[in-house]
Amino acid sequence: MPATSPAHHQRRRRRTNRLLATAAGVLTAGALAAAALPGSATAGENHGNKGKTHPGRYQDVQLLSFNDLHGNLEPPSGSSGRVTELQPDGTTKTVDAGGVEYLATHLREARKGNRYSITAAGGDMVGASPLLSGLFHDEPTVEALNKLDLDVTSVGNHEFDEGAKELARLQNGGCHPAEGCYTDKRFKGADFPYLTANVLDEKTRKPLLKPYWVWKKQGVKIGFIGVTLEGTPNIVSAEGVKGLAFEDEVETIDKYAEELRRQGVKSIVALIHEGGFPASSSYNYDCDSPGAGDGVSGPIADIAKNVSPQVDALVTGHTHNAYVCTVPDPAGKPRMVTSAASFGRLYTDTTLTYDRATGDIARTAVKSANHVVTRDVPKAPDMTRLIDRWNTLAAPIGDRAIGYISGDVVKDGTESPLGDLIADAQLEYGRTLDAETDLALMNPGGIRASLTHAAGGKEGDGVVTFAEAFTVQPFANTVNLQDFTGAQVVQALKEQVSGSNEAAPKILQISSGLTYTLDLTKTGADRVVTDSIRLDGSPIDPSATYRVATNSFLAGGGDGFPTLGQGTNDLVGEDDLTALERYLTANSTPTTPIAPPKADRITIVR
Repeated sequence: MPATSPAHHQRRRRRTNRLLATAAGVLTAGALAAAALPGSATAGENHGNKGKTHPGRYQDVQLLSFNDLHGNLEPPSGSSGRVTELQPDGTTKTVDAGGVEYLATHLREARKGNRYSITAAGGDMVGASPLLSGLFHDEPTVEALNKLDLDVTSVGNHEFDEGAKELARLQNGGCHPAEGCYTDKRFKGADFPYLTANVLDEKTRKPLLKPYWVWKKQGVKIGFIGVTLEGTPNIVSAEGVKGLAFEDEVETIDKYAEELRRQGVKSIVALIHEGGFPASSSYNYDCDSPGAGDGVSGPIADIAKNVSPQVDALVTGHTHNAYVCTVPDPAGKPRMVTSAASFGRLYTDTTLTYDRATGDIARTAVKSANHVVTRDVPKAPDMTRLIDRWNTLAAPIGDRAIGYISGDVVKDGTESPLGDLIADAQLEYGRTLDAETDLALMNPGGIRASLTHAAGGKEGDGVVTFAEAFTVQPFANTVNLQDFTGAQVVQALKEQVSGSNEAAPKILQISSGLTYTLDLTKTGADRVVTDSIRLDGSPIDPSATYRVATNSFLAGGGDGFPTLGQGTNDLVGEDDLTALERYLTANSTPTTPIAPPKADRITIVR
């Protein structure tokens, strides 16, 4: 039970001019073409007479960054805890990565020997978190980020999963309004600012939190502007963004870049929770081959090409991909754009060369590379203590066995075995509410991790614990039943590959009995072959009524499925995690585990 007698402490204010250290490793990937600089481009200080230290013209500032941590304090399991590394001979290998005990060690080692260092993040530090953090409304993750000496972060869409008031609590501290304090100490909040430049209060039209933040040290000034993707309301529950407006990313960044310039801040980094799609799955591929930025596409490529030249670098996220690219700004000058995958598996080390004469960054001297958070380094003891402390509170709930599997049930693929299993669980649960339930649809973005056969703790191989299931479905969406016509069911399936989902399809995971063909050689809505759609072998009748189970996010039209927001005769059940737990418990035993579904309900033509 949460503690109910908080000890109130004054929140420690972070020193923005903290002495930080920077990376000892040599940066080799993603370097801009080096240009000769007057004097030394890397010597931060010139040593004069009588032991006095005088700043030189050029000062290298280290920018360490990461994104999309999603509360993964412990090393992620399965493919979520590995990265692909390109080898010199052109082959690839996978490397186990992630875990804040190791991330802390890597960051602290990277800072050594450098007095000018900043650590920044690109959003989604919390939300969709494993049980260790999610059970406690991500207070453990904020504590860990404080210990990591994070200086600043943009918000991501998942920072709004529990609404603006909960985000404000994570920033400012205080015990949870419903559950109280989890320990005998009052939660003190984040030592670092969350930046919300393009997230406005609908009534006041002012940013929800700070729009920007300026790092200063011995005359060096670097401004940070933080935005999340304008489309956040389409991928977050309506309740989470109630009363908020999300503005255009480029227009917002340009607005505050000009404001910073008027304040004398000419070196600017944008922290953007929007991302791209790299040409390679290897974190260390050459993004600029054959030309600058050719190795990345998607929303961030368009943003990078249009954001004001006053911005010197872009730290991005959201797509959980890894890239270090130079993309020309509107003036044709090269500009660094980075992303460090997700879940704390990578961090980016960027060198920004600050020109004291102009107050700006010497762009042609910028270097950047992604580095793996390997697990072959010592664990940071303070992070181990933090994890152990919260695990002690979580273990009685998380260690409980709720089912058994005979092999890995993965979330990967257009149609995934885990997606099928979850849809079947929601169909079975829906039929306990209404026996006439016909089918279930599950959004792929709501499935956050695979179920792995290998034991993650002491539970034994093949055992699914509540904590593992929580990591798969952490959002606490309810299972909703609604009536749709057959024509609406067909339209909803076509919305997977049309409208806002045309460029980046979101293929719904479907329950047993529903089948159809997805023809990827076609375009738009035609990719869903209408005549192929069957339910229990029979064509969908456009005029008939079908009872459909979805989660509450889809039932509100989320993820670009407006038709699913038009259902009638609503019936709201318990949360989707409960549905999954009941399905696993009812359909598996230690001697008869569930086999991974075959994922053969959608016929894909390529």
